[in-house]
Amino acid sequence: MFALVAGIYIHIPFCRKACYYCNFHFSTSFQIREEMIQAMLKEISLQAAYLKNQSIETIYFGGGTPSALPTENLQQLLEEVKTNFKVIGDAEVTLEANPDDITVESLKQWKEIGINRLSIGIQAFQDELLTNWNRSHSSAQGLSAIALAQEAGFGNITADLIYGGPGLTDEDWLSNIQRLVDSDIPHISSYALTVEPNTVLAHQIKKGTSSEPDDELANHQYEILQAKLKEAGFIQYEVSNFAKPGMESKHNKNYWTGAHYLGIGPSAHSFDGVSRQWNIANNVKYIKALESGEIPFEKEELTKTQQFNELVMTGLRTSMGIDAQRIAILGESYTSYLKSEIQYHMDQGKIVINAEGNYSLKPAYYFFADGIASDLFFVEAAPETDLS
Repeated sequence: MFALVAGIYIHIPFCRKACYYCNFHFSTSFQIREEMIQAMLKEISLQAAYLKNQSIETIYFGGGTPSALPTENLQQLLEEVKTNFKVIGDAEVTLEANPDDITVESLKQWKEIGINRLSIGIQAFQDELLTNWNRSHSSAQGLSAIALAQEAGFGNITADLIYGGPGLTDEDWLSNIQRLVDSDIPHISSYALTVEPNTVLAHQIKKGTSSEPDDELANHQYEILQAKLKEAGFIQYEVSNFAKPGMESKHNKNYWTGAHYLGIGPSAHSFDGVSRQWNIANNVKYIKALESGEIPFEKEELTKTQQFNELVMTGLRTSMGIDAQRIAILGESYTSYLKSEIQYHMDQGKIVINAEGNYSLKPAYYFFADGIASDLFFVEAAPETDLS
């Protein structure tokens, strides 16, 4: 009923360097690149029926570092998608790119094969921070990448920034935001530095060679971000995402509104409205399975309670709010439960009913969205154990 369009996510599991804070699936070895591309092409063809002939509105190359691939590999994957799916003529096709991969020639090639949106991983404009995080580019390359992309005719550009990390002063943070505002790009994403398990950063903190991120500092710098981007004419349409009017990411927005999507590549996730599935996060096992004509994935059917909790989580993170109509479809008991549980936060002035009739979290409380959502989750009672 709600999924009128669909998207395809393509996970490129290669990076030239491992950023110390990153826990996404990738390898710094490109030795099996061609075998990986062939396996991904095979998966695309095997999954041709997954989206049930829905029109594809968005294609997103993520990773990893998609820009580290030769353009011919990106083109192979795009052509295979277009062969097996109904891709609309003006589909949003996003490529995540590191600044050091962005050149006049690479931009020309990406444009020629149909890439029309770039997501540039800037993260910071302080070389010391970039070095501490093991980023592969310099501050100067970050600024140059944006300018080169604009000169090449890319108007739809987003860039990432990280806040809340040790060593990032308020002065530097304001400077980072202002540099992106001055660059005149229409979209900015920003994330707090977090310590993910099994990352280099987590190991450094355990050894005492790096400091733990400060939640109070992160909250403070998040408030600075909100104020500065609002002043610059950006609309905050999701906790971490800000856009000039009409320039929101269609791909990510579809995730949050329940559109169906297919994930291609190791560790990629898919959603068809009633179930989720995720591919194995192992490059060699993924390739071997596809060579045998099998897609190595696990799958779970979503219960109504799981669907409810996801609607609450994604809804509170967006300006669209918790979709009351989608909650109602799950049943009156879920609607009643939500009305009852959410009243406390409404009385506190944190949540309001927006123009669409949805429950919407005020932007001043976005930093605490996940915690507030967890307060509202429906928890099914565990079955009683027979101790007789």
